[in-house]
Amino acid sequence: MNNSIILIDAYSQIFRAFYAIRSLTDRKGRPVNALLIFTRLLLNIERDYPSNLGAMLFDCGKVDFRMKLNPEYKANRPPMPDDLKVQIPILKEMAQAFGWQQLSKENYEADDLIGAIAKNITNQPIKIISSDKDLCQLINENVHMLSPSSKIGFEERDTEYVIKKYNLGPELIRDYLAIVGDNSDNIPGVSGIGPKGAAELLTTCGAIDNWINNISNLPAKFVKKLTGQEELLKKNIQLVSLREDLPQDFNDIYKFLHKENPNWEKIALLCNEYNLNSILKELPEEYKAIPTSFEKIIPAPPTPESARKSNNEDDSFSSLDLFAAAIEQQKQKEEKEKNKAKDNDSDNQCEVIQCELF
Repeated sequence: MNNSIILIDAYSQIFRAFYAIRSLTDRKGRPVNALLIFTRLLLNIERDYPSNLGAMLFDCGKVDFRMKLNPEYKANRPPMPDDLKVQIPILKEMAQAFGWQQLSKENYEADDLIGAIAKNITNQPIKIISSDKDLCQLINENVHMLSPSSKIGFEERDTEYVIKKYNLGPELIRDYLAIVGDNSDNIPGVSGIGPKGAAELLTTCGAIDNWINNISNLPAKFVKKLTGQEELLKKNIQLVSLREDLPQDFNDIYKFLHKENPNWEKIALLCNEYNLNSILKELPEEYKAIPTSFEKIIPAPPTPESARKSNNEDDSFSSLDLFAAAIEQQKQKEEKEKNKAKDNDSDNQCEVIQCELF
């Protein structure tokens, strides 16, 4: 057991889990794709970063001050898919079974709560489970990010990672995002300045506050592009900055960061109920069970949205998962025949296989 505080950016990981594999249902036809992958994430955290300190942070609606600054903030995001929406209650129940407190607060995004905790606790290590680039501004010697990876479990992101990725340090990430904008949050950047130019500008001339009132003194190639953009930059700085103040009722913050030990019996019951047989096999020995039911993998045509997500360089799940599915399908043919008599679902025209992907 280590003394790191583990902070999970909940919805970022839930959405990643949902798009990792499409579609997966249990024997009753309920969608469980997000549940399976998210449970796998929780199991990996317990294995690789066990701690009794941490929390799962959720967004809590729209944040007033950001909506006043930009009424179109995050307006480009589609609604949550119905197949994911119905999984949210059981995802939260599973997280609770693993011992996680689930925190949210009005006028705080999950990133804001993570930022406020990181700014107010400076005497012990903090690990943030997320791949959100906004959170890179929090990285320092005590605060690291853990990005789920299909190859190594978790990729630990520190100051060296940020410098290599963005060509500048974490302390300038906020200014970097203010210049280039953030398409995922519908924040427009300065026209004509991309990631490379923004990094060059900030490493050469320093933070925006150092030069925003003296743009004419900047290198000539930036002057024309930045002239008249002062108000946009000031607004963007406010939009991308994370809150540093804890909610008043969070002042005794360690009370909210106590993580219980996993309730393996409850986890096993949930896994049995939703046919998460591959998870059951990795539980402590006394809670393992011989799978008696099946998970169904139902192929779905790719959508533009899922294609974009699967091509994301930070995607947690690789095509190896789909290859594993094909191998497992062949492997399970004989066992399927043996259990054919047990499968009374005459309406199921899809091949049923025992899910051993994860």
